[in-house]
Amino acid sequence: MNKPAQSTAVLPDELELAAMRQVSAQPVSSQRELAERLGISVGKTNFVLRALLKKGLVKVENFRRNDHKIGYLYLLTPTGMAEKARLTRAFIAHKEADYARLYQQLSVLKAELAQDPGSKSGAEPASPTHAS
Repeated sequence: MNKPAQSTAVLPDELELAAMRQVSAQPVSSQRELAERLGISVGKTNFVLRALLKKGLVKVENFRRNDHKIGYLYLLTPTGMAEKARLTRAFIAHKEADYARLYQQLSVLKAELAQDPGSKSGAEPASPTHAS
């Protein structure tokens, strides 16, 4: 049974980006292989690949592994490479915004804790080190 490696919900764009990153890093010859690398089911992998194929972001090439089987090689198209870059930039911006929100929440909580006479320590939050 294929057990997901990730327990958090993944947005469709994030899943498409993850699939494109995997295909870009190492073209895959089977949906099962990609499913294992993504930590999702083969059925969900099929759904994602079909969507990427329909959008023209991934192409499939036939090749022979041996005399009796036909294999497939999934590759990013030039449009797929551009979309991967766009999704990567959007993903980074989203995660940086999440980080800034979380940092602010932690700062407020730590300030409240520092003012609480019952607390032992009011550690300062680490300063953000992300590049803009």
